[in-house]
Amino acid sequence: MAANVVTIGASVFTAAPARVFRRRAPKCNASAGRDHHGPQPRPQVGMGAGGNRKFLGQRRGDALVAPATGRRAILNQGPPKRPPRDLLAMEEEMTGGGVDNEEPAKGLLGAVWKFVRPHTIRGTLLGTTAIVTRQLLQNPELFNQALVPKALMGLLALLLGNGYIVGINQVYDVEIDKVNKPYLPLASGELSSGTAVAICTIFALLGGAIVATNFEPLITGLYAFGLFLGTLYSVPPMRLKRSPWAAFIIIAIVRGVLLNFGVHHATTAAIGLPFVWSPPIMFITTFVTVFAICISICKDLADIEGDKQEGIKTFATEIGAAGIAYLGSGLLVFNYCFAIGSAMIRQDWFNLPLMIGFHSLAILFCIWRTKIMEYQGFTKASVMKYYQNIWYLFYGEYLILPFL
Repeated sequence: MAANVVTIGASVFTAAPARVFRRRAPKCNASAGRDHHGPQPRPQVGMGAGGNRKFLGQRRGDALVAPATGRRAILNQGPPKRPPRDLLAMEEEMTGGGVDNEEPAKGLLGAVWKFVRPHTIRGTLLGTTAIVTRQLLQNPELFNQALVPKALMGLLALLLGNGYIVGINQVYDVEIDKVNKPYLPLASGELSSGTAVAICTIFALLGGAIVATNFEPLITGLYAFGLFLGTLYSVPPMRLKRSPWAAFIIIAIVRGVLLNFGVHHATTAAIGLPFVWSPPIMFITTFVTVFAICISICKDLADIEGDKQEGIKTFATEIGAAGIAYLGSGLLVFNYCFAIGSAMIRQDWFNLPLMIGFHSLAILFCIWRTKIMEYQGFTKASVMKYYQNIWYLFYGEYLILPFL
């Protein structure tokens, strides 16, 4: 019996599979005059694995089966429960951590693509396409294939202007970006300063030439005014980005007013219609202007450390990451409530189910993302992910515009 107990105990610590111990019937000892009628079971006393039961085995026929221990006990309990994983880490594994690609660029073209900040390019591309599509869906009989080359030239000019504005900002932010965004091509050394300046110059001159030769003077003036504001934002001695109020006003004007008004005006002129503010265009211009303010405030969430080192005052450096996150989320929720309210007040202007359904979901999404930041303690990684999601919401608004 002692041997059996030792074997069973060893299986607990070595994770060996439990064994079945068979007992042999004792031999009859005729000389002793004892009459044996089969094996007499002996109690197996001890602390077993079965709660309050004090035996080490259970009888199955003529076999004593050791209780489930070691590997068998673990299998019986099912897979072990793992501690909950970090929500942000799970997301970053699947989708990355921010709006920029942090991988090294592959060649000069890859560096230029990173230089133009693709997330802003996508915003310009979607905004322009949505406004033109909306206008053509309202007036399908006015569509003319001869207008396609002109429309593509206008889109190219807008993308070049976008590239100039974000590029010139990197030229004069290179020291800050070495702290905040070391993966950007200038900060990482993938592009030289001279090359970056040359690219920005080409973007500005080529974009201005395209607009001046294809569109009326009003559109050319608006385009030049947008480039001028982008220059004031980044280039010394003005460098208006050092003032948080001036910074978000410039971004709101360029991203909200000039883009939407300019594209709508150019489209109506191209198809031969007089300029009229349609309700969806009025809505998207107002909505995106407020949204652009939110972007301008939240874009500095990940830049707090570098901005402090360079003495640049932003809302983020003044009130902290948590305060900015709550302010940005509050502006977004206000904007979405404005959209829902507008649809309910003027039901004849909008696609009511789409306006209410999409913006209600956007409110829930915004609240959920804010709660994740709280859970993460407003770390740099969490606020970068939050800022990325703000751009996703921005894209979504333009995606539904043609159907409003």
